[in-house]
Amino acid sequence: MKNQDYKISLTVDAPLHEVFQKINRVTAWWTDELKGDSAKVNDVFTVQFGDVHLSTQKVTELIPDKKIVWLVTDSKLTFVEKQQEWTNTQIVFELSRKNNQTHIDFTHIGLVPEIQCYDGCSKGWDYYIKGSLFKYLTTGKGTPGL
Repeated sequence: MKNQDYKISLTVDAPLHEVFQKINRVTAWWTDELKGDSAKVNDVFTVQFGDVHLSTQKVTELIPDKKIVWLVTDSKLTFVEKQQEWTNTQIVFELSRKNNQTHIDFTHIGLVPEIQCYDGCSKGWDYYIKGSLFKYLTTGKGTPGL
């Protein structure tokens, strides 16, 4: 059986361009513990969640109003044995319009059930994508860093 990358989708009543711009404002929905930039190709940024999660992402693809790809170049997850499980994985946002709404397909390529952090990390993404990012896109206020 092929590994199943973590995926989640959501739909919002917001224009594509606005959604694209807001996803790139990482401190508004993921974490306010960010160093670096996340707005253009080759930007590098590091996010931190206390002493539990530290990861560095490089923006490898930005197709305006369509796609955002981050390559995780380094990671340290202190709650698992293999603390670099995120290293060399990809975080992908794909955007499209459906029924006058913006649809977001989020995939963390390499975050699969076979790795130790899958349960905790997938719950974290559930919170940050379906919770914080959704709130940010629909109300203007996310809940980063919780």
